[in-house]
Amino acid sequence: MSKVKYYYDSETLSYKKIERRKGRRLGIIALSIVGSFLAGFILLVIYLNIPQIETPKEKALKRELKNMKLQYGLLNKKMDQIQDVLANIEDRDNNIYRLYFEANPIPEEQRKAGFGGVNRYKNLEGFDNSKLIVETTKRMDILTKQIVVQSKSLDEIAKLAKAKEKLLSAIPAIQPVKNEDLSRIASGYGWRTDPFTKVRKFHYGMDFTAPRRTPVYATGDGRVIRADNRSTGYGNHIRIDHGFGYTTLYGHLYKYNVRRGQKVKRGDIIGFVGSTGRSEGPHLHYEVFKDDKRINPINFYYGNLSPEEFDKVLEKAQQENQSLD
Repeated sequence: MSKVKYYYDSETLSYKKIERRKGRRLGIIALSIVGSFLAGFILLVIYLNIPQIETPKEKALKRELKNMKLQYGLLNKKMDQIQDVLANIEDRDNNIYRLYFEANPIPEEQRKAGFGGVNRYKNLEGFDNSKLIVETTKRMDILTKQIVVQSKSLDEIAKLAKAKEKLLSAIPAIQPVKNEDLSRIASGYGWRTDPFTKVRKFHYGMDFTAPRRTPVYATGDGRVIRADNRSTGYGNHIRIDHGFGYTTLYGHLYKYNVRRGQKVKRGDIIGFVGSTGRSEGPHLHYEVFKDDKRINPINFYYGNLSPEEFDKVLEKAQQENQSLD
């Protein structure tokens, strides 16, 4: 029950009941509402303009976020530097290394290929800095893939280099008799006069005249496949299989310094000059085979002759004189 209020009337000297007016009541209510809104608006303005008080945890998180942005920036700069270095390596790989070892260059689309299909970065989306994180992660993934491709390429180059080194060691590349031990180069590869029949016939090797027992050297790495006198005309002779289709023959030897099946290195002494078999005097008959075909040995002395010495050997080898076997 609402309280009834009275006021004292001095004219009638009595108390009278206070009657409330409806309009006034509504005005008071409206004024209260307006006042509340006004007070709320003032408080909101004050709240927005006064610096907010942060908790220690909020401050730590802000510092962590700022540091994260800084680290991502530094990471992107490092990736720029790595990308430049990798691009230089890729260029040398395609245009120098692979070219030298006769390997096909790696296509650009294979080196730069991205990642298609399913969105790999969905779990990184929906955050304030998602774009930065996603782009950096994409760059890191692509860079990692490029490094893997280049690493495999360099492994292949290493294998090719090893094979090339083996090939270069195997190819006959020196004279089988040293220059200081030579009396002369008696005959070269080509048409020559047979010393016994005096008939012109093709001479398939080179004859090096030297004193009996002069050392004979292996002209390349390989394995001795023959060391006997069971081949017509050659007398005591040695054959070395160098691999890669190359074989060399050393004929008319005085004696052997190796046996069948033995592995030899370029420069090893394999025997000594003699005059066994069909021979007119002490000398070494030397032949080079490539894929079972005889080829001119003159092209295989670059390993121990100067240009001037080679010119002299070439001049003597081209003279159509009489062979010694």
